[in-house]
Amino acid sequence: METQKSKIAAGLFGIFLGAFGVYNFYLGYTGKAAGQLSMTIVGLLTSCFGIGVLLIFAAEIWGLIKGILILTGSINTDARGINCKRLI
Repeated sequence: METQKSKIAAGLFGIFLGAFGVYNFYLGYTGKAAGQLSMTIVGLLTSCFGIGVLLIFAAEIWGLIKGILILTGSINTDARGINCKRLI
């Protein structure tokens, strides 16, 4: 039997570690996670040019919104289609 992922963990990962794509790795979306992590790394490397700050900001907002969507129930499954554990 497949194990269910926790919605609380995924949502909090999105809110607090969203720029690094941790919630996507946790839910099994490795392609999205790698893209988000790449945005943050490129942003850190180019932050002295100004564009990097925008990349980091975009990656963090992306994670924050996804974290909120997970916690509010708009996102209910992981990458394999298995329902996440309910909050209560």
